[in-house]
Amino acid sequence: MANLIQSAKDAVENLIQAAYTRAAEKGELPAGAALTGMVEIPKDTANGDFAANHAMTGARALHMAPRKIAQALIENMDLAGSWFASVEAAGPGFINFRLADSWYGDVLRTVAAEGADYGRCRDGGGKKLMVEFVSANPTGPMHMGNARGGVLGDALAAVLDRAGWQVSREFYVNDAGNQIEKFASSIDARYRQLILGEEAVPFPEDGYHGDDIRDLAAAFRAENGDAWLDRSEPERHRAMARFGLDRNIPKMQADLRRYGIEYDKWFFESELHESGYVAETVDKLTELGHTYEKDGALWLRTSRILADKLRSAGKKPEEIEKLDLKDDVLRRANGFYTYFAADIAYHRNKFEKRGFDKVVNVWGADHHGHVARLKGAMDALGLDGEHRLDIVLMQLVKLTRGGEVVRMSKRTGKAISLTDLLDEIPVDAARYFFNSRPESPVEFDLELAVRQDSENPVYYVQYAHARICTMLENLAAEGHPVPAPEALRPELLSTAEERELIKQLAALPEEIRQAARDYDPSRLNRFAMELAARFHKFYTVCRLKGAQEELLRSRLLLANATRQVLALALSLIGVSAPEKM
Repeated sequence: MANLIQSAKDAVENLIQAAYTRAAEKGELPAGAALTGMVEIPKDTANGDFAANHAMTGARALHMAPRKIAQALIENMDLAGSWFASVEAAGPGFINFRLADSWYGDVLRTVAAEGADYGRCRDGGGKKLMVEFVSANPTGPMHMGNARGGVLGDALAAVLDRAGWQVSREFYVNDAGNQIEKFASSIDARYRQLILGEEAVPFPEDGYHGDDIRDLAAAFRAENGDAWLDRSEPERHRAMARFGLDRNIPKMQADLRRYGIEYDKWFFESELHESGYVAETVDKLTELGHTYEKDGALWLRTSRILADKLRSAGKKPEEIEKLDLKDDVLRRANGFYTYFAADIAYHRNKFEKRGFDKVVNVWGADHHGHVARLKGAMDALGLDGEHRLDIVLMQLVKLTRGGEVVRMSKRTGKAISLTDLLDEIPVDAARYFFNSRPESPVEFDLELAVRQDSENPVYYVQYAHARICTMLENLAAEGHPVPAPEALRPELLSTAEERELIKQLAALPEEIRQAARDYDPSRLNRFAMELAARFHKFYTVCRLKGAQEELLRSRLLLANATRQVLALALSLIGVSAPEKM
């Protein structure tokens, strides 16, 4: 698919190389040098639409002043049939190019021709990639961190799909281990308290104290009566864990669906244990010499694995020693496998059993210490965790209202959950605000999120789309529908506002490519904001109604392309593009 920003940069490179060949053949520049440089977009359009620094980087190799090199290249440059109207030398030796009408026309024709596929690229090469995100414990309601992780993961998956990867979205359900036993014992204690009285039954010190546990215990009793009081504790815990999970997991699925998130797979940790895959994975690490026994437990030689990696990366022994690397327990003395052992098995399953070429996990920043350990375990299994496993760490969320930090829901009086948030603000606002740079904390202003004015960024962008739709509908009713692309006369779209709007339309493929490369879907927020701003300027300065017919047709095609690209950018971050507001 076309990326006309990158194609224009490539065209500049080709023009410079062709000019150098001609200049060298004439003896105007020394032959045989490798003339390399960067082609960039200047911040100030007074310096052209594209600027190249080849004359400056080539000065040493050519033994000439950069400005003279630039002049020689320009004198031997043939712009006929190219996307450029002019070229000039500037400053210490920059070569500045100005775009011709043909490039602006090709941008609009490309948007029209590619339609819903505009902005796709092939960087992923069709390889299999999994994005695992949210993966909240199913022991209680989802919180703000899960809300942010859901948006980042979903938008990242959409961007990576657009960039040519074969993407799968996955939720890892931690339905085994200590937290599930704690969950079951908490429900059990509340169940017995309902029957025997709170004073008669001590609540586990490390139990879950939320009202949701009381609700589950009450529901269990309503369904089963008091008969389970006489069952053994292990029986009660198994039944109550299953009862709680069978209610919590569907609720999580429903909440995420309401949030616009659908997963390709919900993967259950219990399957790894029940199938023997955790034990098999630990045995494999033992066979490879990466474990040892101590105090009845089985340990992974994490410190040695990581130290070896750091040494091969050039770290000095004293630097490694300062890191105070530690080993990890895989199997406790009681025979139970740790969460880390299950996590290693889960990621081995992703690579070895299901054949993903790349795996991206979206985690909270509090998991940063787990990143190197898990990558190291994959390396130890021969799965190249260093290059095939990537972790996106996201920072915390702070909710505010009227400048004050908000921790409790107005509706429930409890800590705000994802459900509470979506009861208070639109899904579009939540998705737009949470899709910010992962490494930056988010301050989410609940009052701003529901405002219907230009101060609210999601309203500002959606309003631009609705404004275009209304304008196109009104003009069509007056006998001026959007014409076929053949009606385009790009030379008529000559104002600065029209040209800047078209340049922004052209930027989407490169924004998608870089968002996928950097795992930063928030680029799409910034792109959409800038596109909306440029459209509003265009709408203010460039009249459509009453314009000369050929100019009107061209402006209709520009407005329609803007509508299309704005809707596409919003769809990638899971935000709707309303036609009326």
